[in-house]
Amino acid sequence: MSAQQRNIAIIAHVDHGKTTLVDQLFRQSGTFRDNQRVEERAMDSNDLEKERGITILAKPTSIEWNGVRINIVDTPGHADFGGEVERILSMVDGVILLVDSSEGAMPQTKFVTGKALALGLRPIVVVNKVDRPDERIQEVLDEVFDLFVTLDANDEQLEFPVLYASGRNGYASTDPDRREGTLEPMFQLIVDHVPPPNLDEDAPFTFLATLLDRDNFLGRVLTGRVQSGVIRVNDPIRALDMDGKVIETGRASKIMTFRGLDRVPVDEARAGDIISLAGLTVATVSNTIAAPEVTVPIKAQPIDPPTLSMRFAVNDSPMAGREGSKVTSRMIRDRLEREAESNVAIRITESADKDSFEVAGRGELQLGVLIETMRREGFELGISRPRVLFQKDEDGNLLEPYETVMIDVDDEHSGTVVDKMAMRKAELTDMRPSGGGKTRITFSAPSRGLIGYHGEFLSDTRGTGIMNRLFEKYGPHKGKIEGRKNGVLISNGTGEAVAYALGPLEERGILFVGVGTPLYEGMIIGENAKPEDLEVNPMKSKQLTNFRSSGKDDAIRLTPPKIMTLEQAIAYIDDDEMVEVTPKSIRIRKAILDPNERKKASRKKEAA
Repeated sequence: MSAQQRNIAIIAHVDHGKTTLVDQLFRQSGTFRDNQRVEERAMDSNDLEKERGITILAKPTSIEWNGVRINIVDTPGHADFGGEVERILSMVDGVILLVDSSEGAMPQTKFVTGKALALGLRPIVVVNKVDRPDERIQEVLDEVFDLFVTLDANDEQLEFPVLYASGRNGYASTDPDRREGTLEPMFQLIVDHVPPPNLDEDAPFTFLATLLDRDNFLGRVLTGRVQSGVIRVNDPIRALDMDGKVIETGRASKIMTFRGLDRVPVDEARAGDIISLAGLTVATVSNTIAAPEVTVPIKAQPIDPPTLSMRFAVNDSPMAGREGSKVTSRMIRDRLEREAESNVAIRITESADKDSFEVAGRGELQLGVLIETMRREGFELGISRPRVLFQKDEDGNLLEPYETVMIDVDDEHSGTVVDKMAMRKAELTDMRPSGGGKTRITFSAPSRGLIGYHGEFLSDTRGTGIMNRLFEKYGPHKGKIEGRKNGVLISNGTGEAVAYALGPLEERGILFVGVGTPLYEGMIIGENAKPEDLEVNPMKSKQLTNFRSSGKDDAIRLTPPKIMTLEQAIAYIDDDEMVEVTPKSIRIRKAILDPNERKKASRKKEAA
């Protein structure tokens, strides 16, 4: 059976077309009927993936072509979800590396390719979007070859086959000038180039859990590849941790394999099959599920550590509990523990007062997606400013995380970007024209300096700049980095914002609230044009008198308020501020609401 099976992963930088290509593989393999209505990017199945147009969770699928079963894993392209990519590469025997014909090798391309080459996988390189008017196919291929050399690819890996494709239009070819056809050359190359699973069906059953999800009927469902032996429904199994300790024993209550977008129950699975397994209640990602006689666990791929953390606290604002149904620390703890089980790139630490949790992850986007998901589930939270996780070297010197930052920007904005990045202690490592009046600039920057910069970057480049970031290393601490230059406008009371009060406050800065917005003392209602914080009264109404004015009152016309998204709010806040997140609202507030207590805390900090 294994000879008629291939296991591959599709890896690429974000937005280079992985999920769109899988759509076409589905259609042309006959997985979808001709008359079947299927959404675009069918593999991006959860709401946040559809809204943001990115893949967040790695997902296996399967197609059949000329009698060969091809198991495909669609992977996330964003660096924050790299933990997903690292795990699933242990499930496959080959990778398709997708590279945009214009953008070429990007930071995430380097990250995922490095992981695949280190595991000894032989890639198929697909130059995608060849129909772009700004394609530079040969240069992109040279970049990919140079990248492989930099990543210490062996001679066999450097002899990679190349296809030129348009995932959206559904064709691939060995001819870079061809602009029509089907994906048949890709199917054939997968079968010819990717080896079938070379695993022992006669050995005892072993299986490495690489993905975890929950099913309302089946409970905990573990997904991975059968590494040896055969598993049948109701066979006894046990879970081993990375040290070989037995975590639990049970039975394989359900075995499921992938057929297109569906999980289909089967009676048995053999070495090389990618399956989902139910029947255990404690086992988690990176555990070995095996027959009772097995004592040695399968070696799991080490995961890069988190570099950023935020504090998730119980919402203690005066409006707590009005919009959410899940507001207690116990509910928040249970939800975060569930997340940490299935997402190995996240680490949870409970505070001494039990009212808050330090959640460490790969980046702002990854933690932002977690907060948004919890918000939609009915949680209310108080979120702190992100902070980087420091380390110390052997001599006790402080180290901080650095990122490789690749920026594509119009030539006219390149000077501004270089100046702003220099202020954030970034070092310029490369700068070159990328054609079409654009410049590609590469920096090595401390992660600390990049927190909150993305919004400013988009303003500076009039929304045309593209920034890509990737964890690079831990390096020497860069000293103090200047934060936000402007203070904030803070409400000095509780009530609803009124137009009469907001009119004059517009002259002080930018407002975040409109007429009728419910406010409370300590809530931030806008940005001050000056560096200091300013307490204001946005609820002040006009005094009524017995005298009529000689002319009609001028109608108060207010500029629409600046409404921040969750990510913008998290990036905006300072160390003494928080974001209040509820199912219906995102509010910015001071961590200490009482002005007198706030002043005392500020004086203590200055004295320290």
